[in-house]
Amino acid sequence: MAVLHDLRVTLEMIKWEHSIFALPFALCGAMLAAGGFPSIHQLLWIAVAMVAARSAAMAFNRWADAAIDAANPRTSTRALPAGHLSPGFVVTFVVVSSLFFVLAASQLNRLALLLSPVALAVLLLYSYTKRVTRWSHVVLGFALGIAPSAAWIAVRGSLDPRILLLTAAVTFWVAGFDVLYACQDYEFDRQAGLQSIPRYLGIRGALWVARGFHVVMVGFLVALLIVFGMGKLAAIGVGVVILLLLYEHSLVRANDLSRLNAAFFTMNGGISVLFFVFVAADLLWRK
Repeated sequence: MAVLHDLRVTLEMIKWEHSIFALPFALCGAMLAAGGFPSIHQLLWIAVAMVAARSAAMAFNRWADAAIDAANPRTSTRALPAGHLSPGFVVTFVVVSSLFFVLAASQLNRLALLLSPVALAVLLLYSYTKRVTRWSHVVLGFALGIAPSAAWIAVRGSLDPRILLLTAAVTFWVAGFDVLYACQDYEFDRQAGLQSIPRYLGIRGALWVARGFHVVMVGFLVALLIVFGMGKLAAIGVGVVILLLLYEHSLVRANDLSRLNAAFFTMNGGISVLFFVFVAADLLWRK
């Protein structure tokens, strides 16, 4: 069926499997809120909300950037500029994904439902920030960074300021690796007049900004461990994150971006998953 074919192409376009980037941090927020494992009901709807929200955001981004992607040789073969999908189908996918997100929020608690439109606004409007500010990388970071705080709200029905440390950590983590990723579009951004840190600082300067963002991320993770009184296993998790970040940055040089995809996809997926494993183990060990 044509619809199933378009759906498969859409899922490939948005790389839905990369939901793994933010989902483990959301689960960290949920487990910190519960002091262990939340209920199966909560875990299920948090997962649905995360996948639906990211799917809506990524599809909307591809729709909003279709003309830009068509002009960029690196992205011109994506589904929309290549004509493999219609804009109408992608917009429908965004609407349906957004409705699933709101449904998931409604199954958690009243505050989650009330804040769901705010979360969607942050996720969708990010796509336009690269047109107006070089700090769009930080906006993207915040769009993913709200995940642990949202998960805390999903479990508790309220917000504890302590979980904002994890939101800040994720914000700077994502901002850092997005700066790295944007380095490959340095020349195109200059020609197209798009805003990005690499465009203004050059690739070498952008790499230093990415490193600085990741140093700030580690600082927030250490603060998180302190305010929650977490133990050695969580501390080891932060140590593992530091080692993976160091390796990630060793893969990318100003004159050699050939290993950028490995740094972006493989290492960052590992960072989020391993940090969650150590935090979960720490919380369960103390119970």
